[in-house]
Amino acid sequence: MTPESKKKMPGEVRELLQSIPKVDELLGRLEERGYDIGQQVKLSVREVLESCREEILAGQLTDPEDLAFENLADRVEERLHRRTAPNFRGLINGTGVVIHTNLGRSVLPDEAMAMIARVGGGYSNLEFDLETGRRGSRYSLVEDLLRELTGAEAGLVVNNNAAAVLLCLDTLAKGREVVVSRGQLVEIGGSFRIPDVMARSGARLVEVGATNRTHLRDYEGSIGEDTALLLKVHTSNYRMIGFASEVPLTEMVELAGRHGLPVMEDLGSGCLLDLSRFGLIKEPTVGEVIESGVDVVTFSGDKLLGGPQAGIILGRREIIDKIKGNPMTRALRIDKFTLAGLEAVLRLYYDEETALARIPTLAMLSMGKDKIAAKARRLVRRLKKGLSGVCSISIVDTGSRVGGGAMPEQDLPSKAVALRPGAISVNELEERLRGSEVPVIGRIEHDLFLLDMRTVADKEILPLAGIILKAFGAV
Repeated sequence: MTPESKKKMPGEVRELLQSIPKVDELLGRLEERGYDIGQQVKLSVREVLESCREEILAGQLTDPEDLAFENLADRVEERLHRRTAPNFRGLINGTGVVIHTNLGRSVLPDEAMAMIARVGGGYSNLEFDLETGRRGSRYSLVEDLLRELTGAEAGLVVNNNAAAVLLCLDTLAKGREVVVSRGQLVEIGGSFRIPDVMARSGARLVEVGATNRTHLRDYEGSIGEDTALLLKVHTSNYRMIGFASEVPLTEMVELAGRHGLPVMEDLGSGCLLDLSRFGLIKEPTVGEVIESGVDVVTFSGDKLLGGPQAGIILGRREIIDKIKGNPMTRALRIDKFTLAGLEAVLRLYYDEETALARIPTLAMLSMGKDKIAAKARRLVRRLKKGLSGVCSISIVDTGSRVGGGAMPEQDLPSKAVALRPGAISVNELEERLRGSEVPVIGRIEHDLFLLDMRTVADKEILPLAGIILKAFGAV
């Protein structure tokens, strides 16, 4: 601050600025109070004092009492708490979106978390063959499970499905042509487009058909000497209805076979179980796709499968071996934690009812409305007394979503606890819950804050009630 600017400054502002204690002075007072003066405390003190200066100059801090030691100590304590709290935190998902990309996608089952802790807390046979005593392959730890559960000849797992598609195209079609229906050139999250992945792999895109209709003759007419493969992209993140059609996979396989070409399908959010019996739209299972004769299929591990983030590649052994031999495979490989979580999840699929009960993604997607309503009533019972007179509470019908780019038009009937605060706005309530020590994320509709109980676990109901009551100052 220049001498000229000081002269122009009102006297009360100068006095407030001069009242701000020096860093060492405030640190000494805090040490007397019993603080362990480490780096985080020093940084917090500097940040608080700098904030005070900015607030005085902006006219936001006008009361000298705000600079009293007790008030400054409270601000340092609050800033210290924010600095030392983890950036990566668990939260309660009341949005009703089961596979919520922004909130971590699939929730892992207890079995997966136990295995991750087991292999992460010590050494493991990640790349050590216990039978031969020699170096082994990390991919073999889950390959047999994937083969048995899907009927594929061989398999490989990389770090996500985009990487799986990139690796397959780089191996099978680099410098050559890949034929794709124009209506399947999808864009997934983060503006990540199939044509971009293909360009990065070195393959050349050949679009066939119209946006809404593609026929077998379109594929056949595009096949030439430079064609490397036919690619089908499952449009799991949008639906085309009305005057639309696409070529069945079995017909593509038959056509490709006549020309000696492989067929690849990017399933996106592949599932191992048929969930249509729970009212969901019929999605092709991985086993059904393999049975159709496709040569290679890719899908995510953290969507409808319900496991950790991974890109799973399955297909004919000859092709999978080529992909394994690609130098890019090492750059895209998964770590021991992903392998541990994925193995635990896959083992649950050997019994369908066990998978539906133990894998949270499947349990939430198959959950009946009666069970959701029972959870809603439990939460309401814990809130009613504490929120009497300050917030109206009701249970309303709502619709959950699958999420993760899967079944975009699928609306799952659900129940939500609806909060209509009295003294504060619904937006302020949303901010308070989002800013709580364990954040609560819901949604606002018609001036109500909704908590869709499909995605709230039984074990979360008691702490959720406490967080809501605290947000209203009721505890």
